[in-house]
Amino acid sequence: MNTNRINSMLLVAIIATISCTAGWSQEKDVVLNSPDGLLNITFRTVENRPNTTNRPNDANIPVTERLVYEVKYKGKQVMDPSAMGLELEGSRALGESVRILAHQFSEGADHYKLITGRTSSVSEKYNAVVLEVVEDRFGSRKMNIEARAYNDAVAFRYIVPEQPALIEYRLKSEKTEYRLAKDAISYALVLPNFRSSYESEFHKVPVSGLSNQGGVASYYLVGMPLLLDMYGVGWVAITEADIEGNAATYLRNPSGSWTGHWFESVTSPSLKDQELAVISPLPHKTAWRVMMVDSEPTHFMVSNTLTNLNPECRITDTSWIRSGKSSWDWWNGSLNRDGERAYTTETMKYYVDFAAESGLEYMTIDAGWSGGDITVCRDNVNVPEVVEYARTKGVKVIIWVGGTNVWRQMDEAFPLYEKWGVAGMKIDFILRDDQAGIDFYYKVAEKAARHKLLVDFHGCTKTWGLQRTYPNVIGFECVLGMENSLVGVRDNPENRLVTPFARMIGGLVDYTPGAFENVTREEFEGRSQKPVVMGTRAHHLAIYVVYESPFHMVSDWPERFKNDPSFEWIKKVPSSWDKSIVLNGYPGEYVTIARKRGTDWYLGAMTNWTARDYEIPLNFLEAGNYVAEVYADAPDADRFPKKVTVKTIKVTPGSKFKINMVSGGGIAVHFAKVK
Repeated sequence: MNTNRINSMLLVAIIATISCTAGWSQEKDVVLNSPDGLLNITFRTVENRPNTTNRPNDANIPVTERLVYEVKYKGKQVMDPSAMGLELEGSRALGESVRILAHQFSEGADHYKLITGRTSSVSEKYNAVVLEVVEDRFGSRKMNIEARAYNDAVAFRYIVPEQPALIEYRLKSEKTEYRLAKDAISYALVLPNFRSSYESEFHKVPVSGLSNQGGVASYYLVGMPLLLDMYGVGWVAITEADIEGNAATYLRNPSGSWTGHWFESVTSPSLKDQELAVISPLPHKTAWRVMMVDSEPTHFMVSNTLTNLNPECRITDTSWIRSGKSSWDWWNGSLNRDGERAYTTETMKYYVDFAAESGLEYMTIDAGWSGGDITVCRDNVNVPEVVEYARTKGVKVIIWVGGTNVWRQMDEAFPLYEKWGVAGMKIDFILRDDQAGIDFYYKVAEKAARHKLLVDFHGCTKTWGLQRTYPNVIGFECVLGMENSLVGVRDNPENRLVTPFARMIGGLVDYTPGAFENVTREEFEGRSQKPVVMGTRAHHLAIYVVYESPFHMVSDWPERFKNDPSFEWIKKVPSSWDKSIVLNGYPGEYVTIARKRGTDWYLGAMTNWTARDYEIPLNFLEAGNYVAEVYADAPDADRFPKKVTVKTIKVTPGSKFKINMVSGGGIAVHFAKVK
């Protein structure tokens, strides 16, 4: 045999042996399919060639392999190959020059109970994979990619293990891209900076329209969740889950061109060091990058994906956690029994009386009872006195506290509130979601749970499924709420019909409904004294079913509800659900949702300024006979929006139910099962 050939064969064998011993077995496409096979995410490496057109000197830089992923739904491309990676301090991005060493598939299922929210029990299967990735040419750092595929979503996160090449995790920015296969219509929450309260419209605009259009100074900062309508493909929602130990992520379209339709991740920077976003010991797990996909936009508001991707409940005894509705003094101007502004202990007792008479579980004392020290009451409102009075009436009290003061005093304040008998806190003006800000949410939830305190976050970041881990968190605001009716027209039926599809993806919507001074568009004016709202009375009643909130306000002055038959609906409608289904809907246009509690079902439907008439089958009802108590728009409610028609009819699962809504209207129905 030829000596040169023998030497060549021997060299190949030696290289192969070394490669196998070291684990250097380059993987090709790693495809993770959903349990039903309709959705998949693929991981691979692709050539990362230097840009020699604009930078000819880069021609000598070696070609490397960068990590990418892509997503398909029902065989159609959702995400084109999109870059992955982490830019850590002191070196090039981890992900730009890598090999996939190995991968391991597995199957799993989520089985758990939710204390509050859209469902009481979850049981869902998923497929999973873990990829081992190592740098190829420019270093020896390693990371893993953990991914899951549900029938309605794919998600992945980066895991940086302990290793000699890294002392700690010091993230400058994340390099995850979302390269849409085609331009799409977005419902984008465009935010001014990283210190906002997420209280804005979801603007309907093509993704290409979110580019900076060639400018150099700024980009549109888009908050999550981001809802996308990809014509001919499906609906997509991009968000994140399980953010613990990390900073929140935003999106921006950096293409600089009217032809660009892709996003890159933007990590909320630290307030202390703008160059570093996250500092952590190793091993470190990032938040889950979540892409929900479905043929209809209605699915995401009842999906369990975000709670699936969060850790299981950390509270051993949850018996004290209760959803409910609350009387509230702030929206109506702290009016007392005589209709006068009076932020006093006696006024708060008046709201307690109203809650007790109406069967409401809570009364909320808003801002003004304390100053800079949230352990001391001002002379005007004595919180312990109100709490004790409420206890005798069977009502629990929630108190407002400023986020800055909670940062300073939670260790002192929380045990004191437990001693006072306070049920929980509405924590406002947090206005940050950098790493320290996200840590604040977890610290508050954990420490509040120790003292059996509920938490309602206001002036806050988006929801991400925290309610599974800490079910004492019963509310997040982060919504353009009814308080905007005090000053202008932003709170209106059109915007309210985007909220369920976009904002409600994560649940816990503290919109603060319950206004009974309904007026037409022409009559409306924003005012803080004797405030009014657009949309019919039935439209506002329906919010109590359509908007998922374990802690709904009853916001108006109590005297407005007295002797009003439509208030009976608010009294009896639940705040948490055993099951939820969406019967139809389109963002900004209309929606119909049915939710189950015990053996009964509740239905809410809302429309924008377009009147709608349609019929729905009641086949979601279980076998049996039902009495439907219906609160519907009166035929002339477009001109007299306070008018509600209340009636009862007998129905079965085989019945057809007619829905008639005037402009800005709605309908609320209680299907009571006959015993």
